Amino acid sequence: MDELENQEFSLEDILKEFGGGLTEEEQSLVKETREETPEQPAEEASGEPEQEQEPEQEPEPEQEPEPEQPREEEPAAQEVTGNTVRLVSGKFGKGLVRNALPIEEEEEEQPAPVPPQPEKAEPFSEGWEPEYEQPISEYTPPPIPFPARSRLRELKRDLVAGPEKRYYSLLEKGLGKLQTAIFFSAMAVLLSAATTALYALGFIPPERAKLMVFVQVMAMLVCALLGSYQILEGLADLKNRRFSLNTFLVFTFLLCCADSVMCFREQRMPCCAAFGLQMTMSLWSSYQKRNTEMGQMDTMRKATRLDALGTTPDYYDGIDGLLQGEGQVSDFMDQYRSSSKLEKVISVYALVALCISIAAGILAGVLHGVSMGIQVAAVTTLAAVPASMFVTMSRPMAVLERRLHDLGAVLCGWQGVEGLCRKLVFPLDHTDLFPGGAVKLNGVKFFGDRESDQVVAYCASLIAQDGGGLEPIFTHLMESRNAAAYPVEEFRAYGNGGIGGIMNEEPVLVGTLPFLKEMGVEVPGNIRVSHAIGISVDGELCGLFALAYDKVRGSAAGLATLCGYRRLWPVLTTGDFMLTDTFLHGKFGINPRKVLMPEYDLRRELQEKTLEPGSPVYAMSTAEGLAPFAYCVTGARAVKSACKVGVAVHMAGGIMGILMMLVLAVLGRGELLNPVSMFLYELIWMVPGLLITTWTRSI
Repeated sequence: MDELENQEFSLEDILKEFGGGLTEEEQSLVKETREETPEQPAEEASGEPEQEQEPEQEPEPEQEPEPEQPREEEPAAQEVTGNTVRLVSGKFGKGLVRNALPIEEEEEEQPAPVPPQPEKAEPFSEGWEPEYEQPISEYTPPPIPFPARSRLRELKRDLVAGPEKRYYSLLEKGLGKLQTAIFFSAMAVLLSAATTALYALGFIPPERAKLMVFVQVMAMLVCALLGSYQILEGLADLKNRRFSLNTFLVFTFLLCCADSVMCFREQRMPCCAAFGLQMTMSLWSSYQKRNTEMGQMDTMRKATRLDALGTTPDYYDGIDGLLQGEGQVSDFMDQYRSSSKLEKVISVYALVALCISIAAGILAGVLHGVSMGIQVAAVTTLAAVPASMFVTMSRPMAVLERRLHDLGAVLCGWQGVEGLCRKLVFPLDHTDLFPGGAVKLNGVKFFGDRESDQVVAYCASLIAQDGGGLEPIFTHLMESRNAAAYPVEEFRAYGNGGIGGIMNEEPVLVGTLPFLKEMGVEVPGNIRVSHAIGISVDGELCGLFALAYDKVRGSAAGLATLCGYRRLWPVLTTGDFMLTDTFLHGKFGINPRKVLMPEYDLRRELQEKTLEPGSPVYAMSTAEGLAPFAYCVTGARAVKSACKVGVAVHMAGGIMGILMMLVLAVLGRGELLNPVSMFLYELIWMVPGLLITTWTRSI
């Protein structure tokens, strides 16, 4: 029987042997196949020399061919072609195999491999460093979501029509003319001050007095010519029934011109240096305003995203909260030129000071003559408004704008400044403190006899139920192991660094090592890991996940500046149990008492609150992260403080100058109203004024 194992039979022979017949259609198919693929002799397949053989005569389909005699020598296995059937023997007995492909014998069934048993819990060595139990791919944070293409197209259209158009309009005007005017005006002031000082010290003979007066007047006229735009602006404000510092400067110029005529007659020095200093500071104020506007427009026109910062009433504990939403270009363009209450206060003060100055001049004219009256009126207007008062509103905003420009943020005018300077809370999410990629899984260690995939699935399921910044990392770890999540029952957030729940009727705890120790879980005491998450199942430590928290510079700076201001409290709204007060203090070095940490149920409610449509917008950001909006809030408070204190200081100096001029007018002490004293008076009050305007650099 063994001799027949490798003997070949045709399909027709086999079917006839087992009682089956071929239909006419099958017979024709067999015939065509034989013609296409003739059988080869066994010697050819076995590698013997090729011999010419006569082709075998094909038997008739109805006749059964005689079986071939077995050969004495068993030929080597030959390649099977055509529609043939081979009789093979194997483990499951002998049988027929159709088709021309050789069939491999089925291997014997091997017992299933026994999975390696997990290592038993071993105490950590003193220098233990966590290692991955098996290689896993590193978690890659999802890409930053950008607005939809239609939204981006609409945003770009609004930016081109608004900020970009305004930017190029300001660029055509440029800053060069203002810079040139400021430079030559300052040179004229120095020339006027130098000649005045030389005359006062006696270095110029008396016969040269008229020449000195002429030099003073010419320096004043040069300053007025360079500041002609300021004079025209002041007249335009007066025409529109507004009174500004430039309007006050126009009346000061007229009174100084009248006083210069009297100086030619009496050969005394006019106070042209003080007026030139005021004109120079007014030009500097215009330069800062234009530069600030150009910076804001440049920030806006380059935006690919636009986030708005507004407030919602009664956000937490009766305090309004700052929320972010989708920004509109019109929210900025309609508000960035809004005036403040302080500017109105300055306008009222300037108008009152002008009236008092004219009244003082009239009083001095009645008591001591017309020349004395004109001199007192001119000097009083110079003393009523210190020169640095012209930049007390513009310079703090210009200094802040340069800082915000680097961060991609803008304030929506003084409406935004005043809206951000009240009692507020600033919500903080995990993405604000640790943006994508700042938290990484540094190592994994398993303990006990429980399967590692189940431990990972338990931990990932519980963290996913809690939410927070760790959810995508552990979900990715679970998916890399092809593990499935478990339903969590009786979920509970303990609030002191851990969470818990029931899965598969087993109590599971996930949290920091101090939390697990507090819950009665035995944790080795010689662990040298700064930040780690442990998981215990049924009171037994099963796994330890080491984490690496990268300190993001922008987040750290933003949180530090938020905690440094009064009437402003950051409030945590994330459910990340790792962000405890101890963790925040150790990582960012802040006072944890400054950060509000509500209950976990309340945090979920706070996360659901959004900025209502139509709410006033106070600031805008073209970049993501905590720093842009944090510096907008603190910068707005610094600007308002600097402006308030600056206005108060300059008004105090102006009132003091008016009172002194009134006393001198009544006494008739005209010799004390000399230009040197007035110039020194202006310089003295410029020192605190300029120092106050730099407060916004320290936010």
